[in-house]
Amino acid sequence: KLYPASTTKIMTCLLAVENCSMNEIVSFSNDAVFSVPTDGSNIGMDVGQELTMEQALYGILVGSANEVANAVAEHVAGSTGDFADMMNERAAALGCVNTHFANANGLFDENHYTCAYDMALIAKAFFSYELLSKMSNTYYYYIAPSDMQPDEVPVYSHNQLLEGREHAYEYLVGSKTGYTDLARQTLVSCAEKDGMR
Repeated sequence: KLYPASTTKIMTCLLAVENCSMNEIVSFSNDAVFSVPTDGSNIGMDVGQELTMEQALYGILVGSANEVANAVAEHVAGSTGDFADMMNERAAALGCVNTHFANANGLFDENHYTCAYDMALIAKAFFSYELLSKMSNTYYYYIAPSDMQPDEVPVYSHNQLLEGREHAYEYLVGSKTGYTDLARQTLVSCAEKDGMR
């Protein structure tokens, strides 16, 4: 039983892909933006701004943005609490045996935990989606200014396994990092070689 940190976000994005189209509009509430620490992972979204679901998922999987995970959770389920219930239902349906999610972003909560076995089950479902694999294998993503949000938002990954990075792994399908003080470094990745994934 361990804390997953931002590897939690593979479940968040899995549920988004299973329940939404990529052109849906995700709006940022006051709670989505300000219920997470400002010094944590974010892409600087402000209250009232909007992204497409596709942009939002890139923000989560490339930039590990906590406020975007919250906004997506609210969009999918109506509230972050109801979304956590959906996460737990989906985990149970996947066969997870030692997982309980309390939020969409992976910030510390003593009731937010999983294990390597369960994360592998979640990852298997996540990496079965070509779009999610592509997003989680992206080092840089650019969100252009729009009527919905006025800023240029360059989004970078800290993941060193990605192409062009220090420890790039040629067989990588996709990967998601995480870090909190209590979880320490966390990582969920998928690779494919010689027909084995």
